[in-house]
Amino acid sequence: MSFLNKKICSNSSSIFGLDLSDLSVKLIKFENNGVEEKIVSYGCVSLPVGAVSDGEIKKKEQIVVAIKKLIETSGPKKIKTKKVICSLPETKAFLRIISIPKMNDNEIGEAVKWEMEANIPLPLEQVYYDWQIVTEALTTEKNKINLLVVAVSKTTVDETIEVIEMAGLEVVGLEIESIAQSRSLLCCDDYKKTVLIVDIGDRRTSFSISKEGVPCFTSSVPLSGQSLSDVIAKGMGISFEEAEKIKLTHGIGCDPKNDSLFKLVEPVLESFSQEIERSINFYLSGLGYSKNIDKIIICGGGANTKGIVPYLSKKLGREIQPGNPWSNVNLGKKLPIIEKSQSLQYSTAIGLALKALQYED
Repeated sequence: MSFLNKKICSNSSSIFGLDLSDLSVKLIKFENNGVEEKIVSYGCVSLPVGAVSDGEIKKKEQIVVAIKKLIETSGPKKIKTKKVICSLPETKAFLRIISIPKMNDNEIGEAVKWEMEANIPLPLEQVYYDWQIVTEALTTEKNKINLLVVAVSKTTVDETIEVIEMAGLEVVGLEIESIAQSRSLLCCDDYKKTVLIVDIGDRRTSFSISKEGVPCFTSSVPLSGQSLSDVIAKGMGISFEEAEKIKLTHGIGCDPKNDSLFKLVEPVLESFSQEIERSINFYLSGLGYSKNIDKIIICGGGANTKGIVPYLSKKLGREIQPGNPWSNVNLGKKLPIIEKSQSLQYSTAIGLALKALQYED
């Protein structure tokens, strides 16, 4: 489900996925030869701190420079197309499942407007919204249909399009991060389950819960891998860069009882576990779409921190699995050209690139 779908005159191989986050911009481009997919190009360029803040574009020129650099440096093949599907920040999106009486398509559009006015904190004239009919498994009510409705502020959408066009590109689709991630991370068996995706990103951690492949709940908190580096830097009296190196080498520490590094990061880890538990409890008790969370997947750059997955698994009493963003990419017998340690950071970009393959002439 995209907010902006233009008529595309060329084939799907002429489009790439662009993930614009707070501290970086990433791209993935696939080609399909009719049998399997091939990674034609990929890349990542850091953004200056403050260019994007909490999903809000602050310094357009800096982002434009980064996007142009990304296009020039990505490989193994050069990006020649200008058509792009771009991510929209989770923090600026409102995702809801609404249930309405069965009616024809013309009537649904009007019903959605009424429901949106009651379910989002912004006036309807200030948002772009989109909807689609989803599985009946979310409700037992007869003569009802479920709609997945997503709204994003017009300011966020318009500024995203503007900055991409300033970089000389053409936007053919926009999609919120959680939907793109679900496309890359959920395998076939997951479409029969309720799955929580925990994305430990640049500046925040996002939670997305899907039932039978349908995103039902999203939220985010101001915790990230950088939160761990911050407490290491402060606790040891060192620079943030030095703290990052220590985290990269030692992770969260190895001895919960005696390790000084673990003692520094433990409060942040505790916050991570509490926020995950809070999201699960709200979904199960507040929304009631499922009786249990069947699976937890972790992704984002922070997911690579040594020791964080076993710690959270033990703390929550639940199995947590590192995500596989290549679950739905048919690479044949070839391994991805992106290193395994970096792949989780490309989960959103891969989902967007897979969306590009769905477009037809």
